[in-house]
Amino acid sequence: MTESDLPQPPARDLCGTMLVHRRLLNESTTYRARRAAIENRALQYERGRRSPVREEVVTLPVVVHVVHNPAVPGQDIGDEQIHSQLAVLNRDFRAANPDREKVPPVWRPLVADAKIEFRLAAVDPEGEPTDGIIRVATERRSFSFDDAVKASATGGSDPWPTDQYLNIWVCQLGGGLLGYAQFPGGPPQTDGVVILHTAFGTTGTATAPFDGGRTATHEIGHWLDLYHIWGDDDGACTSDDRVADTPNQADANTGSPVFPHISCGNGPNGDMFMNYMDYTDDNAMFMFTRGQVTRMNACLEGVRASFLVSSRTLAGPARPAPATLTSAGPVPSGAASPAAGTAAAVPAPAPGAAAGAPAPAPSPGPAAGAAGEHQAASSAAAPAPSFGPVPGPAHWPAPGAAPGATAGTDGQDGHAARPDGEVARVLRDSERLVTEVLQDIRTAIGLVGGDRADG
Repeated sequence: MTESDLPQPPARDLCGTMLVHRRLLNESTTYRARRAAIENRALQYERGRRSPVREEVVTLPVVVHVVHNPAVPGQDIGDEQIHSQLAVLNRDFRAANPDREKVPPVWRPLVADAKIEFRLAAVDPEGEPTDGIIRVATERRSFSFDDAVKASATGGSDPWPTDQYLNIWVCQLGGGLLGYAQFPGGPPQTDGVVILHTAFGTTGTATAPFDGGRTATHEIGHWLDLYHIWGDDDGACTSDDRVADTPNQADANTGSPVFPHISCGNGPNGDMFMNYMDYTDDNAMFMFTRGQVTRMNACLEGVRASFLVSSRTLAGPARPAPATLTSAGPVPSGAASPAAGTAAAVPAPAPGAAAGAPAPAPSPGPAAGAAGEHQAASSAAAPAPSFGPVPGPAHWPAPGAAPGATAGTDGQDGHAARPDGEVARVLRDSERLVTEVLQDIRTAIGLVGGDRADG
């Protein structure tokens, strides 16, 4: 088998997440119930009935499964390509990407820091040190959105516990797919993100126009419960992404559109095509909004709350990214480049801060602008279920941490040690979060208690 025998690189960005979502909706009443609860929780956050407990940066442990066919050596991507992707994610989810300056001035106040970072796992499920990278040879020529890459029995790689690690599979995808993710609430054995190896990272096999690492940013957005910005209604303008501060638009944008691009009567500013949840080229997407960050917080403090615990003990130390040159000079990794008129700009690190540590940024405020009320899911007022351990604050020190765990009490993990005066606030926040999670568990039991066959 030669490289020419394999599926050709995609001519346009194509995400299979909604194909997976619709399949699960058709197959599983459990999934439908969980999604209804998750949507209701997100709606409560959007309307201000609940507010985020988390105030600090959470670091998600990542395991990358490189599933490659030995007949095509390029599929076995190098460590540098993997690290380049992590660097992109850490800029994009912290609003520290220099190209955020290209966001049109009308939307710059909406640019938001999600306060989420990603590090390759330092501890494996058995408590042993790891580099967070698994390499598995396969005889398969390519994979699809059927989740075969996520199991060794079907030529792929078995996941690490999906309530503790963000599993990313990198492989050859067919059918023009760049990647796909599973929304929260799906089966744990297939939870995670899949990316085409030529659309992963910024070096090695990464191929233009998808060589900026934004396919992973987009798919992890789905994993954190973000929909496509146009609402996947095939241009009907009748559905949206359930986020108030993103304009409704007719369909996906591709390539590098010119602002403004108007559809669905959304003038004068038109589509927010530079949003990570559109389909534009990697060099044309630059932002998440405050409303999208609020929705991600609802996910992290609900169905994915177990990550607020595992992030402390399983994530390894950050690998520093090189400084990025901008018109204002070099920008350290984790710090946003200055943008004139940007209300949500990330301030520069304070004197004495840990080198390379991301600077604190204002918490996302209420979504700017008004939008129509979203229709409540069928299980009205039901909060999202939580299927992992009861979480605590994201940056509590972990006593007796396993080898490779970050300490967190002296700034080694890139964050300053917690002042003693904050202990009381931490305890209050923890008690509130635990109460909400227990309520969610009780609700989830009520939603799915009678459904065992397809769970």
